[in-house]
Amino acid sequence: MQTPVRLLLALLAFIPAAAPAQQADADGFRPLFNGRDLTGWVVVNTAPSTWSFNEDGYLVCSGKPIGEIRTERMYQNFILELEWRHLKPRGNAGIFVWADDITARGQPFHRGIEVQVLENAYGQSQGHTTHGDIFPIHGATMTPENGRGGGRAFPTEERSKPSPEWNHYRIECRDGEISLAVNGKVVTRGRDCLPRKGYLCIESEGGIVHYRNVRIKELPDTPIDPAHVAIAARGYRSLYTGVDLSGWKTAGEGWKSADWVLASQAGAAPLVGETALDGDVGFVVDFKLAKESGQPRYGIRGATLALTHPRLAPLLEETGRWNRLEGTLTGDRLTLHLNGKPVPDPDALLTPGATTGPVTLTPDGPMDWANIYVRDLKP
Repeated sequence: MQTPVRLLLALLAFIPAAAPAQQADADGFRPLFNGRDLTGWVVVNTAPSTWSFNEDGYLVCSGKPIGEIRTERMYQNFILELEWRHLKPRGNAGIFVWADDITARGQPFHRGIEVQVLENAYGQSQGHTTHGDIFPIHGATMTPENGRGGGRAFPTEERSKPSPEWNHYRIECRDGEISLAVNGKVVTRGRDCLPRKGYLCIESEGGIVHYRNVRIKELPDTPIDPAHVAIAARGYRSLYTGVDLSGWKTAGEGWKSADWVLASQAGAAPLVGETALDGDVGFVVDFKLAKESGQPRYGIRGATLALTHPRLAPLLEETGRWNRLEGTLTGDRLTLHLNGKPVPDPDALLTPGATTGPVTLTPDGPMDWANIYVRDLKP
């Protein structure tokens, strides 16, 4: 009979080893990409075709749809270095730091601090430059240096190179302060950032972009107020690719994939997810009503919610603005928030269904849908 120790060792021999983390170099930097796949990253709300690696090991962003990938891990204090180049003039992209796990309400991007990645031909204005602006976005805050009255920090010099030349960014983040060096010189700074611990994101926003030598040096963490930490990963996965209706089926027409927005037109039949959800689930869906939207419904695991139910009406945004419905379905018990506010006695709004079923979007007129996420609540 095997001893407990020998039995444990025998069992461990059948467990595959985890992929080793990429090693830090002599300066303490380690690569964030392996040049082959997105190991270490989470595809938040984009398509499989959005991100790839070429024969040189560069990360290639197609720019379609608008959306992001993020790191699996959160970071607080660090130095991030990378090189980027736009393949076409007027390209748009960005790097996010200290971001939440999923995108903000009615937006294809996260709450966080954005470091702009614009191609020079995009043009400049009083409100932006193409040389490394830094700004808080979708609920984040920052005090800019060299600002112009808002939250955006503007570079003190114009140092970025046009397509297809490479540019080097060095982003330093320490205790809520951020600085950006463009091609070897610090030109942009901000302080008092909130959040000041979170995920790193790379943004797809229409431009075809190459990235190489993306590496990070982690600095020691310091005490931090929990309120200053971004929302940690909750296990959400997106059901919409932003480029087509793959993963969905419908009995008719009337649906349009409009980049990160999924638009239903008058007379559209229900759109049904191809994947059945089983057991306890969490969900997020954003929707924007028009005057002719009628009484649309959202279905989750066979249960149905009327999005314009009279009890929800006081919490709905005005017509033409985005709403976010977020909740959990545990057995036949529902918890529900609409636009960040709890819905009292939500079970009374639920038309019960089966314990297994897909997500279903049932419009009753023209409207927009976005940020369709689900998560598994099983232990």
